[in-house]
Order: sequence, then structure tokens, then C-alpha cells
Amino acid sequence: MAKRGSIRAGMGGWTFEPWRGTFYPDKLAHAKELSYAAQHVPTIEVNGTFYRTQTPATFAKWASETPDGFVFSLKGPRYAVNRRVLAEAGDSINRFIDSGPLELGAKLGPILWQFAATKKFDAADFGAFLELLPHQVGNAAVRHVVEVRHASFCVPEFIALARDHGVPIVYAEHETYPEIADVTGDFIYARLQKGKDEVTTGYAPKALDTWAARFNTWAEGGVPQDLPLVDTKAKPAKKPRDAFVYFIHEGKVRAPHAAMALMQRVDKS
Repeated sequence: MAKRGSIRAGMGGWTFEPWRGTFYPDKLAHAKELSYAAQHVPTIEVNGTFYRTQTPATFAKWASETPDGFVFSLKGPRYAVNRRVLAEAGDSINRFIDSGPLELGAKLGPILWQFAATKKFDAADFGAFLELLPHQVGNAAVRHVVEVRHASFCVPEFIALARDHGVPIVYAEHETYPEIADVTGDFIYARLQKGKDEVTTGYAPKALDTWAARFNTWAEGGVPQDLPLVDTKAKPAKKPRDAFVYFIHEGKVRAPHAAMALMQRVDKS
């Protein structure tokens, strides 16, 4: 057994005009942005799949433009999560799975189901949603992760529910969203949203050092001691876990540099 899981750091998307001249070379063709980005970070979180349906050809094209070992995390569609009754999301989930993400092959990372900040925890309904998520499609394993943004989810019942279904909870570093560092699945998924454009690496070097140590702990199967847990009594199994981290939202201009700086730190450890 490996002593630790892989750690991948990236950003949200690859199309962002302020990255031209700060991350992308000025004269780089727009059509080559994904290829360039994938040579510098090992993963990207795709936001476009939240808003519109892609095609199998599109997913296949993305896969063809990225190197072996690269991984895309995809946001599940808004039609599945922005609804009053989550138990009725089955058709939307199935349409998304049928739209072609499996064309990514080994480059398909976790599917992120992101809920609005107004969505409150309802154990029965949220449990029904988790039941709808397919973990195997044909011969392909499919990984899921949920991001919740309402404080009502900060209860041990939610942690137990996610753990029972083997679905990780996003750790969100954000000014207002709840921070939940409980380990509930076989991988870790974090979204860091307190970067600053005026800092060359998005996050200050000491902050990146701290995050690198946390991700190394997670990858080795431990739990960082300095992040908030909802259920302090539960002890997740100690085993290597892959970790995904995305620098997004605040400090977006520097997000690629933050990801690269973090990768340099975890690769040295």
C-alpha cells in the first residue's frame, strides 16, 4: 500500500482574461490555453458544467489536450442541486452522467455537487440525494463530493450521513461558508477562497507552508489538528487519501501561481 495519496492543486477553469500576461504568455492562442494550463497544474475544476450541458465530443477534446495524469473535477449541473426536493434530482443526475463525462477516462476526477447558501440540512431529503449518486457506471468508478454552505449542516448527523454513503464534504476556506474538515470519504477536496491578487503567489508563503503540511497529513491518512471538525468523536480510518485543492474566487488572478506554489511544497515533502 502506498504511504500517501496523491495531492493535486489547481484552479477553477482555464479561461480568464486577466491570466493573459500574468499566467499565459501574451501571444498564446486561446485554443491552447487548456493545454498550457495542464502543463503547469495537475488539475482544474470545471465550472461550465454547472451552467450548461456539454457533449461527449467536448469531454473527449478536453482529454486529448491534457497530459497523462491530469484530472478534471466537474461541477454537477445546477438543475440537480437548485431544487426544493433533492430526492427528485435523479433525472438531472442521470442526464449529466449520460452527457459524456466518462469520455475523460482516467482524467475524470470528482464530481462536485455544490449547494446554495440558502439550502438547509434535511437529513431525509439529503440522504435521498446521496442515494441517487452512481458510484459505478459500467466499468468506470465515479467519485462524488458535496459542498454545503448553510450552517445547519454543521451537525454530527450530516457527517454520519455523508460517511455512510462514502461521500466527502468540501472543506471550504471562505469568509462566510461553514468550514467542515471532517473526513467522510476516500479522498479530500478543498476550495481555498481567501487569496489576494496583490500577493504574487495568491497566498502568503507561510500560509502555503501551513496548507502544504495539512495536505500532507490528509494524504497520509491523518486529520489536521488545526482545522474545525463537526463531529469530534468520530475517528475516520487512517489510510492514504488522494487530495484535491482548488484556489478560486478571491485572488483569482494569482490562482494558478498559488496552485503551482503549493505543488512545489508538497512535491518536496
